[in-house]
Formats: sequence, structure tokens, C-alpha cells
Amino acid sequence: MHIVESWIHELLLFLVTPDRLWQFCTMPFWALFTAFFGVYLVFRGGRRTLLLGYVVAFNLFFAWKANGLTALLLPLTACVSWWLVERMKRCEGWRRRTWLWLTVLLLLAPLIYYKYAGFLAFNFSLLLRENFPVPQVVLPIGISFYTFQAISYASDVYRRRYTAHTPLLDYLFYLTFFPLLLAGPITRAGTLLPQLRQFALRRTLHGRLTGVRVQMGLFLIVLGLLKKGLIADYIAQYNNWIFDTPLAYSGFENVMGALGYTLQIYCDFSGYSDISIGLAALMGFRLPPNFNAPYQSLNLSDFWRRWHISLSSWLRDYIYIPLGGNRRGKFRTYLNNFLTMLVAGIWHGASWMFVLWGALHGVGLIVHKALLPLLRRIPEPFFVRLLCRMLTMTFLVCTWVVFRAETWEVVTQFFSNVSATFSWDYLVPFVKARPVWTVLLLLGFALHYTPPRGYGRLRHAFVRLPWLLQLVVFLAAVLLVINFSQDNVQPFIYSRF
Repeated sequence: MHIVESWIHELLLFLVTPDRLWQFCTMPFWALFTAFFGVYLVFRGGRRTLLLGYVVAFNLFFAWKANGLTALLLPLTACVSWWLVERMKRCEGWRRRTWLWLTVLLLLAPLIYYKYAGFLAFNFSLLLRENFPVPQVVLPIGISFYTFQAISYASDVYRRRYTAHTPLLDYLFYLTFFPLLLAGPITRAGTLLPQLRQFALRRTLHGRLTGVRVQMGLFLIVLGLLKKGLIADYIAQYNNWIFDTPLAYSGFENVMGALGYTLQIYCDFSGYSDISIGLAALMGFRLPPNFNAPYQSLNLSDFWRRWHISLSSWLRDYIYIPLGGNRRGKFRTYLNNFLTMLVAGIWHGASWMFVLWGALHGVGLIVHKALLPLLRRIPEPFFVRLLCRMLTMTFLVCTWVVFRAETWEVVTQFFSNVSATFSWDYLVPFVKARPVWTVLLLLGFALHYTPPRGYGRLRHAFVRLPWLLQLVVFLAAVLLVINFSQDNVQPFIYSRF
């Protein structure tokens, strides 16, 4: 009796206590998701409103677990932005534009306060030599992503790219959908909302839940868990040591830390995206991929077509093109590229290092576009393509150092240490000292450079397995990640942005 009471007490304590580390690579999440999904399967054949209301309730609970009381911002943002857009739909001309700008400004206000108020106050204090109070606030997880989704919805409705009627419950589902809440992908209304309308057809939803999509969802979840929980979380521990004190290590070890972080941020975020897209697939929704082998890019423009595709396309459609895109001459094209990448840097966080990272990528895009007429004349045999990939990868590794470093001092220490003390003599001792880390690094890059045909074969082999074996593989991946992490589960990198 006492044991049952203790279990009930622990369960209630878990349900009412926020936990910012409660994420996809933890056993509590998968235990609760299993319970949620079982009820979801029961509800799927019933009333559409009941099903959507159930999912929205779980979405808000998920937000509560991640953010505590600041999770109230999410339904408040959804209700206010939906009401404002509904008012905008009834207007034309300058009134319609006014409603759009009011919606965008109100959506950005919480993001600016929670994400940038402290940064702005600190820098104004230095600039004006005044002692402005610096707000001590905790950034709500996912606020950047659901804010951008709400802005894209308002903008698409304003431009009449999305014209279908959206009930409040549908919009709440769209903006609070828990697979997208921590770190995207930033999903457009035209991608998710039309799929909600199919819930009215019982046989359609049933078919979508029992076919290949569910098996593909399981495959993506397994792949994402291994990327994030096995590779990214393990190699992160050494990478953190390097970026905390780069001068305490040799130049070779610094370079390995930079390579490690380059793989870590890819495996961390693409792993999250795989899990997110896989969870949505289990529930019957199709989301577009968010990564496409970005480190195989031939140039920086190619990289931004492959990396964080949902953010790249959002910046293109709602920042770059409204600024004029490439329609107003070379200088404006270069300026628009630079400004768009500055926005990308600022979006990632309130730090001059993110601003510098965005500026470097802006300059890199300008250089590439300026050299395009010359580059197009060069033949592209294998060794030329290999050289292009190596140059692009070198630029990316160096800029990831700027992205990861918390201060400019760390950046200067890192590169001065590499230039002064780098030696290949450290290779063998390094591998002997960190064999597991080295194997995971090589494995991660090998998987990344696997041709699409190889992934296709692996995916096809998984889909052809019996359901029971697919479930065994999934459970084995969950247990492997949880046991391998040894309670050192790292928060998703992009959940902080």
C-alpha cells in the first residue's frame, strides 16, 4: 500500500513540476508519450474537435514541463495573434497593413524582452556610461520558433498565400504542436493546417496512421536518438572543456574540439529534427526535412540551402525578399544578403558573438556571389568539387568556433593557440587517450557523408522489418541512449535560441 502511495506521489510530483531538461532523450518523456499516444489512437476515430482538444492539452502540458509559468505566453500568443489576423482579414489597403504590423510588433515584444532586454540594457549602460538595471529573466524554451511561426502565418494571410479559414482550435494546434515546440522546424501554416482538415475523414486518418508513414516515423526517431543521445551528447563533454579553457590544451586538441563541435551541433539539431518529424509522422502528419547533408556543400550558398532549411527559407521569404532580394542591382543584393545573415545571427541569441557569426556568413555569401561569374567558367571534375567542399568546410569550422565561444577573448585564445602549438605529433596520444570520442567523431562524419542511396537502403531495410522487430529496434535505441548518457543528457542546443 505504501509503495503504491509513493508511486502516486512521485507521479503527481512529476506532473506538476516543471523541468527544463525534460526532453526527447529522457525516459519520462517516452513513458508519457506512450500513454498519450495510446489515448490518441483511441480518439482518432472519434470527433475531430475532441481529438484536437486532447492534443492541444498535451501540447500545453509539454510547454508547462519545459517552461513553467512562462508557458502561459504560448496560448496567450496564439489567441492574441489569431484574433488580430482575423481582424486583418476584413480589411484592405493601409488598414490591412496596419493590422499586420500591429500583429508582428505584438508577437516580437515578448521575444525582444525575454531574449534581448538584458543584452540591450547592458550595452546601453556601457555606451552611455549609465547604470541601467539589467533584467534577470529566463528565456522561455521555444519562444523564437513559435514566434516565427505566428509571424509567417500573419504574413501569409496578409499576402493571401494562405486563404483558408482557420478556427481558433486549429490555430492553437498549429502553434503549440509539441514535436515542434522545443526547436522547430519552423512549420508554415500551409504545411500543417491543411492536414488538420483531413481529420474529419475517419478512414483517411486511419490509413495515414497504419501505413509506411508510421514506420518512417519510427526510423527517423531511432536515427535522431542515435545522433543526439549517442553522438552529440557524448562528444559535447570534451568540446565543452576546450571552449571553456582553450589555452589549457594543445593546438591539435583545440582543432579536434572545433571539429567535435561542428559535428555536435549538426547531430544535435538534425537529430532533434529527425525525432520531431518522426513524432509528427507517428501521429499522421508529414513535415518537410530540415537538413540535407549540409557539410557536403560546395559553397556557402549551397550550405544555407541544406542547413536548418526551415529557418533559411523563413529568412529568405520574410526578410531577404521583402528587402528587395536580388531585384535591385548587385549592391542591394549584397546588402540584403548581409542584413539577412545579421538577422540570422541576432535570432540565435543576445550576444555579439552571434552577431559576428552572422556578419561572417553575410560576407561569405557576398564573396561567393561576387565570384560566381568566374566560378561558373571553371570545370567541375572530382578534385575541384573536393577542393570546394574542403574550403567550405574550413570556413564553417572556423565560424562555428565564433558561434560556440562566449567571448571574443576565447576566440583569440583558440586561434592563437592553434597557430602557435598545432602539431600532428599529438594525434596518436589523443586517440589513445580518447578512443570512444574519436570513434564517435569518425562514425558521425562517416554517416553524414554517406550517399543518399545508402540512407535509402537502410530506411528500406527498416521498413521491411516486421512490426515487432521495428519496435524492438526502437526500444533498443531508447535504452542505449539513456544508458550511454549516464544521466548527462545535454539540452538541445537550439532550444536555447
